[in-house]
Amino acid sequence: MALIVGGLMTATACSAPGGDNNNAANTQGSTSTSTAGGQPTCGTAPVKLKMYIETGFPLPKDLSDEFTKQYPNVTFDVREDQFAVITQNAPRVLVDDPPDLMRLPQVSELAKDNLLLNLDPYATAFGWDKWPQSQLEQMRVNADGSRGDGPLYAMGLNFSMTGVFYNKKLAQQIGMTAAPTTLAELDQDLQKAKDAGIVGIAQFNGGATGGLAFPLQNLMAAYGDPAPINDWIFQKKGASIDTPTNLQAAEHLDKWIKAGYFAKDINSFDYATMMSRFIGGKSLFIFDGDWESGNLDKQMAGNAGFFIMPPAQAGGKQAAMSAPLTYGISAKAANPDCAAFFLNWVATNDKARTIAVQVGGSHPMGPADAFMPPVEANTVTAQTLDAGAKIGKDNGAMDFIANATGAIYAKSWTPNLQKMVAGQQTPQGLLTAVQKDYESEIGG
Repeated sequence: MALIVGGLMTATACSAPGGDNNNAANTQGSTSTSTAGGQPTCGTAPVKLKMYIETGFPLPKDLSDEFTKQYPNVTFDVREDQFAVITQNAPRVLVDDPPDLMRLPQVSELAKDNLLLNLDPYATAFGWDKWPQSQLEQMRVNADGSRGDGPLYAMGLNFSMTGVFYNKKLAQQIGMTAAPTTLAELDQDLQKAKDAGIVGIAQFNGGATGGLAFPLQNLMAAYGDPAPINDWIFQKKGASIDTPTNLQAAEHLDKWIKAGYFAKDINSFDYATMMSRFIGGKSLFIFDGDWESGNLDKQMAGNAGFFIMPPAQAGGKQAAMSAPLTYGISAKAANPDCAAFFLNWVATNDKARTIAVQVGGSHPMGPADAFMPPVEANTVTAQTLDAGAKIGKDNGAMDFIANATGAIYAKSWTPNLQKMVAGQQTPQGLLTAVQKDYESEIGG
């Protein structure tokens, strides 16, 4: 199977999309066609795209519905699973039941195993190689499996960013009149919330993929440069997560845990419960991504705010987790040309870009001068878009530490952070354990 898939990948790299030998679909009776200019399309015959997505997020479904309105010959067979399930099952699904489009938990191992289609021919055909390349580098994988360069193996539905959401009414109760500008000010706000009987942070940490990795990485950004963190995530040779500044971050997180700033039952509730509690006014802060901006503007209209994690020192640079909502095309996909056409449509169609902003709350992928829908001032969506622009300008984007390997999130970060909450793991022990698991997995 590996030889067959590898051969298909080689064929893809050597011919343009839409040609006679461009990919696996041409040997499987794909109905996709190309225009006279060589760009792949979905043609006019009926096409059913198999899409495997993460449950709980409306953006991919809303985009697929709009796509079908514009291209009625294309329908979607959508399968949904929790992110933890996708993380564990991705290789098997890509082999046994290959989707045309799939939410990817991690790219490196899947690309190394020839399970994903090389998208470089599509990048050339559609002009993705003319976009700001910072949008694409996280989805490039070279021959040794490290990310940041090499062929393109995925595309994003948008470019998401994480930070801190806060409840404005609760903030007003503790005298928080503006977003904190230093880590010390954030600490003070958390203590004020505790003194007022308000839960500081209702962060999910139950299940196989816990959420304490979000505040931990935000603290890493507050204490240190994001570049070494990206090197570790991208599997650069010799990279380590066990650094002095990351230890400061882990120690700071441990202080928050011991001070009682988190909900007491964080190890027993999931993402949906976190959102329910925050929307219901039961916590001051959550660490989360801008994909919730549209949802919060609807359910907490005027009462939700957002800020990038403040630096440890006044005037310090800010950084944030910022990465594409990653989707790939299986190397064995039945309709790869149509799937690629859909991904290009998501980034370039005005209606699709509007959905990405209004539903996803995030900046769309695509050309730097592409259409942007108007956003109402004083909304949390406006705040997250402004924050994303600032991070991009300051070159402060990091990928998510959970994306370093296929198993590191569920098998190392989450259980070790759960142990730290339970008092069974130390900050140094956390970093040592994760680095050991990382080296074992990548063979370093």
